[in-house]
Amino acid sequence: MITNSILLGILGGQEILIIALIILILFGGRKIPELMRGLGKGVKEFKDGVNGIDPDSDTSKKEDTKK
Repeated sequence: MITNSILLGILGGQEILIIALIILILFGGRKIPELMRGLGKGVKEFKDGVNGIDPDSDTSKKEDTKK
């Protein structure tokens, strides 16, 4: 939580808008959803890895169905 407030303190509304415009110009409107989808999958895989869940493992699926 502290890092979020520090980061938001450094970046204001204008800075975020400028960064968003630069990203839009560099990647275009069609590539941004693909980039966000890939980012979301990466974050999900990271969280699963931290929690010890292996999506390729059959044992995790068997344990979930037993519960």
